[in-house]
Order: sequence, then C-alpha cells, then structure tokens
Amino acid sequence: MGRRAISTKMVELPPPTLRLGLDHAALADNWRCLDHLSGNAKAGAAVKGNAYGLGVAHVLPTLIAAGARNFFVAHWSEVPDVIALADPGSVSVLHGPMNPADAAFARATGVKPVLNSLHQVALWLESGGGTCDVMIDSGINRLGISMQDIGNPSLQNLEIEVLMSHLASADEDSEFNAVQLERFRAAAQVIPAKMLSLANSAGIALGREYGFDLTRPGLALYGGVPRPELAGKIRQVARPEAAILQRRQIRTGDTVGYNAVFTAPHDMEVGVVSLGYADGFLRCWTGRGALACGGARLPLLGKVSMDMVVIDLSAAPHLREGDWVEVPYDLPKSSEISGLSQYELLTGLGQRFRR
Repeated sequence: MGRRAISTKMVELPPPTLRLGLDHAALADNWRCLDHLSGNAKAGAAVKGNAYGLGVAHVLPTLIAAGARNFFVAHWSEVPDVIALADPGSVSVLHGPMNPADAAFARATGVKPVLNSLHQVALWLESGGGTCDVMIDSGINRLGISMQDIGNPSLQNLEIEVLMSHLASADEDSEFNAVQLERFRAAAQVIPAKMLSLANSAGIALGREYGFDLTRPGLALYGGVPRPELAGKIRQVARPEAAILQRRQIRTGDTVGYNAVFTAPHDMEVGVVSLGYADGFLRCWTGRGALACGGARLPLLGKVSMDMVVIDLSAAPHLREGDWVEVPYDLPKSSEISGLSQYELLTGLGQRFRR
C-alpha cells in the first residue's frame, strides 16, 4: 500500500536556516540619491532578475513609495509579478517581442515592449501598434536598432514613449562614453519620442549630461557601487545570514571538507553552517572569505560545498547550534575578495534564503 501524500498547505514549514534581510530604508535612500544625481531627469528602476535577486515582491513597494514610476524587466515571464504591484503602463520589457504572441501579451497586459530591431518594429506595427519604447545600439552591439537604421521611415510610425540606449563602459573612464553620448544625441534628432534615456547606475555618476529625461539605475539601487563617485552615497541593502547546523571539535591534523584542502594546525572548535554554492555562495570564496558574528571574523575552513561551509569559531566561542552568523555582503568589498562582480553577488543569491 503506497504512502499517502500530505499537502504542505496543511503543515507549517519549520523555521529556515537561511534568511536574507533587506534594509528597506537603505533601498529607498539609494533611489532618492540616484534620483537627485540624475539632475533634471527622473530615476526609474531596473527590477529585472527578480529585482537583482532580492525579490520583486519585497523591493517594488519600497521603490514605489520612494517615488519610482518607471520599471524595467528583461523577460515577458517577469511581467506578472511586477504588474501585480505597479501600473502596467510603467513597465518596459527590454527583450522586446519575438513573435505575434509576445505582441499580443504586451497589448493584453498594457506593458510596453522595447523594440530592438526593424523586425520588431514591423511586428509591433502589424499587431496594431501603440505605445512602445525603442532601444538604439550606440555601440555596445547587443540589442538595439543600428545607427545606420535610425532613418528608417517605419520608426516615424511608432508611438515612442522612451527612446533609449545602453552604455558599454560607464563604469570606466573610457572615451567611448562620450562617443555613445554623441551617437545617442544624433539618434534623438531623427526619432521622435516623449522621453530620452541613456544612463544606468554608473552612467548617472558620469554627470548630468548623461541623464536626459529618465535614468535606469539597477545595481546601485541594491547596494552596488559601480563608480567611485558613488562611494559613501550608496548604502548596503542585502544582508544574508545563515544558521549553524552543528558545532564540533577537530583535532590537530584533522582535515575539513572535500579534497582535504584545510588541515587543522591545532585543536579547534568549528561550526558547520547552512550555506553553500546552491545558495550563490560559490567555491571562489574557498580560502578567501569569512563569515561574521558582531565584530568577530569567522574564517572559512576547507572548500565551499553545495549546502554547507565550515567556519572557525575561535573568535566567537559562545556560538551554538541554531545561532545565526552574518554573511558579509558589502558588495564592493565582497567583489574584491571573491573575484565575482557585484552583479553576480546579488543575482546569484539562491531561493532558499527566506526574504
């Protein structure tokens, strides 16, 4: 006789061993800071990738309360979660329509497709047209209408709300930033649109001439610092924590974890922590990182596993099973230690964190 399936709706889940604290005050302050730095432009918000991994449902209400009114996602699949909280007309889908079904979805939901090619322009017009955004490729050579096509007559038939482009090297002091700025200005002279948008987070820091009418910050909203001009102005938002699963003693000469890459130089008290590369804490942290408790640094011992890491508890002998430790996540510092980009650190945070 088979076992009876039990619905989890009838049983309360046990407490988590991973949690992700979000500093909503810092998030709101970051948006207000970027809005101010945008000059005469208004700051929108990139909420693609589930708000850079932090959770649209948790992030979007705070951004709306702070004053954000324009939101950007990449995939059509991201639309339902966003329009459950925001005006559909405020949402732009960056990948644009690939087929009539995409165009029909945009029309039915009221979100704006971002048209990236003459093919997408034709597809949108054939579906009935209406309000849309348009991306110009000013040199990054990803999505966007080529500069040689900006004079195509079909563009004059569009109802363009935002004409945009994307900077390739805004996080660097590159001469190419000025090149893209001039190309975008040239495109804006021949393509009619209600608003112009060029700057991402790093682009905002390049100066107000990059702001135009609307900026599209992403990383800096969530605590990232892509340029030194933003250091000291952008606050940390994501604060991951993990629970200690087991406290144990190891003896001199004992090894820890896969491939025995760490050997105890003396008797040690260690903690096994519920955190691993399945949670976005990748193996590049091996031998480099540390967790923390208050001001105490708790070095990682051995390799990062899928679901566990081991830490040295010498600096915090009071910690016991079930206690929480901090995962230091100041993004610029964590990027320097791990070798991961600030974007990867955020978007890689796994779904097992209770937000």
